[in-house]
Amino acid sequence: MTSDPRILVVAPDDDLIGSLCQGLDTLGWRTVTARSLAGALQVLIDWPLETVILDARIPEAAEGVAALRQTVAPRRLPVMAIGPEAADWPSGVADIVMSNPPHAAQAALRLENLGRAAIAEEEVSLREATFAARGEPLPVIEPDPSPLRVLAAGKPDRHFLALSNALVAHGCEVVAAPTPYTAFDYLHERPFDAAVLWGAEDHAPALSIASGMKRNTRLYHIPAVLYLRGSGEINLSELYNRGFADVAAADTPEEETADRIVALARHHRRHIAIRRALESARGSGLTDPATGLFTPELFASHLARVAEGARQRRRPLSVVVLRVSETPAVVEARKDGWLDRALPQIGAMVSRLIRTEDTAARLSADVFALALPATRGPAGRIAADRIAAVIGCTAFDAGPDRSPFVVEFEVGVAEVGPGESPAAVLERASRDVRAATSG
Repeated sequence: MTSDPRILVVAPDDDLIGSLCQGLDTLGWRTVTARSLAGALQVLIDWPLETVILDARIPEAAEGVAALRQTVAPRRLPVMAIGPEAADWPSGVADIVMSNPPHAAQAALRLENLGRAAIAEEEVSLREATFAARGEPLPVIEPDPSPLRVLAAGKPDRHFLALSNALVAHGCEVVAAPTPYTAFDYLHERPFDAAVLWGAEDHAPALSIASGMKRNTRLYHIPAVLYLRGSGEINLSELYNRGFADVAAADTPEEETADRIVALARHHRRHIAIRRALESARGSGLTDPATGLFTPELFASHLARVAEGARQRRRPLSVVVLRVSETPAVVEARKDGWLDRALPQIGAMVSRLIRTEDTAARLSADVFALALPATRGPAGRIAADRIAAVIGCTAFDAGPDRSPFVVEFEVGVAEVGPGESPAAVLERASRDVRAATSG
């Protein structure tokens, strides 16, 4: 095996989801299979796996989900249940329920989203503890309790209308948009939790809407579902690469499609609440007033808690240090205070370029640090280089009659090793910066 497995598959045989496992393995989502719940519990003890795909035919499958999650606590464990038997399970037993195995690209996308949400929820609890310990508890932010809002974009059709009725029966507020133009008008006018796009025989309008949503930072995270009713051939992998969260095939019952859309919409609304909870820290008196980032003291306190959480959950953790490079342009901008004027904007850019679950800090005037949970060192370097590249494309004001200047970063990355203290890993990341500079 070339890499550690990421997914636990619990199935009595390969008849139902064997081909899905092969597809996931091909995509780099390595799987390990257990043929019973008892075997699955042992696998979870042996391997720090990210998610579970459960064949609902396994005896006492619904009851077994709680045991699987308890085994890895406090780490959150997303579960995808597959099989018609799962349709009768109580709501919330599994994170995703599907009567038939999805396309491997679809499964990978959904599991990736669920995994990121699980890590973000873990970070919420850790951040709440950090702020409470310092006397400034974070506000409790619950998801919006109003009915889920779903945009239904496409020409009226009896199948599409049946799906809309099924969504209404779930308590959703459905807004119909017959054309891409009206769809974007609605998307810009009001918030939506999901968008279902009618494929019909011509997928071009639906693809146009999905592409437009993914190019818009405000609409990017709204899950888009393509509802197929045409007979033409279509490449499912390409659809998921275009940003669709789900694709309902022609033979999928409207009720099941509605269930899947509702699950995506709830997940999206929960994600918004988590982001708001994490971002509420920026208004605290404990953060850097100019950038809203963590101060050195707050970051040190939180990094210790995050490192302990990573150890308990058997997740990796990487730390990044970003230091403004002393290029000739920066040296000149520093003389007249223009760099100081730009640094709050740079800090704000850093905060927007990280993931929901990441923590950014301002260690000194022009040195920033990141804590990246569930991230290996090489992935942490890719993330840091991406942030540096984006900021490096921004021109900052250098004063009257002077050309704007750009900011480059020296980057250091360190992954927390077994038994390593947070202070030691932060110092190692700082040494990595110095080594890169001297090299």
